[in-house]
Amino acid sequence: MNDFVQRLRASPDAAAHAPARSTAFAADFGLLLIRLTFGLLMAGHGAQKVFGLFGGDGLTATGKGFAALGYRPGKVYAAIGGASELLGGLGLALGLFTPLAAAALIGVMINAMATVTGAHGLWETEGGIEYNLCIAVVALAIAAIGPGKLALDRPFRWGKGGWLEAALALFLGGIGAAIVLIL
Repeated sequence: MNDFVQRLRASPDAAAHAPARSTAFAADFGLLLIRLTFGLLMAGHGAQKVFGLFGGDGLTATGKGFAALGYRPGKVYAAIGGASELLGGLGLALGLFTPLAAAALIGVMINAMATVTGAHGLWETEGGIEYNLCIAVVALAIAAIGPGKLALDRPFRWGKGGWLEAALALFLGGIGAAIVLIL
């Protein structure tokens, strides 16, 4: 403790920066916590669709559900949706290709809102878009903020986040959703 106090006295500038470093680390840790929780849950949701893991129906049953919604062939669209959630979730959890991971989730959520929940209003209790909108906004926010220092994207330009990364995630997610909805 004495050594710490002596260093602070020797360098008053160091004392001024200590809280900022602590806050920055807490922010990076908080962002990691959000990415891991959100990303791994989304990856698990996709794994339910694609592989039938975690009590999911698997690709064949999920494909029948997609076909009932008008997606044909249902199994192909179930694979695309499930893989988007799985890979997008893993990408966000790892902080890897963050804008693309966010775009994958945004695109799936736009499709869910357009085909399933949009007709039921806002609130999830009525079958509305609340849940899908929250997922899309969190994914977009992570693209805008960037994955933080505790991410695999850290050395890359897009690992810093920003308006361009957020716009790219929203644009690619929107284009992907539009293509799926048109087909």
